[in-house]
Amino acid sequence: MEQVAATEPIDRIRTRTDFEFLFRGHYSTLCAYANHFVKDVDTSEEIVQEVMFKLWINRERIVFGTSAKSYLFRAVRNSCLNLLKHMNVREEFRAAREAQIQELQRSKEDEMIVSELERKIREAVDSLPLERKKVFILSRYEGMTYAEIAAHLGISVKTVENQMSSALRTLRIELADYLPWLVLFFFHLFRDQ
Repeated sequence: MEQVAATEPIDRIRTRTDFEFLFRGHYSTLCAYANHFVKDVDTSEEIVQEVMFKLWINRERIVFGTSAKSYLFRAVRNSCLNLLKHMNVREEFRAAREAQIQELQRSKEDEMIVSELERKIREAVDSLPLERKKVFILSRYEGMTYAEIAAHLGISVKTVENQMSSALRTLRIELADYLPWLVLFFFHLFRDQ
């Protein structure tokens, strides 16, 4: 086998000895260099081994140009940056997926709260005296004005105002535990109309 002296520059890998010379001469330095980027000894060694493996596989096509050392350091640096980029993409995907799952859980929780709130509101509205209940439903669910309700029910606007005021007072008392959610519920209800 042909021996390459340590002082003789290698422009390409022609023999197994050339490869071994580069591997032994630069392996530990390249691992330390890779570790500077990836901060993990095992991953650093894997990166350098992969670079050296590709170098051996593609030895007939690779010409080092300026120097084998520069080529190896550039190849290790690029591999490290590619790995970090891939890890960032994976982390962003994981974070986005986690956010999606949390949003889905929040949506389910919100649906449960809204469903419970709707049930409580229905129960509270159903417990109102009949005339008060009619006024409340026509105002809040049908969107009628007090004058329209008065004309529809054949009562005065003042009676509508009194009935509505009493209905709201009763509902505030009945639904006191749900007041923060009521604000959001009615805001959402009227925003969608």
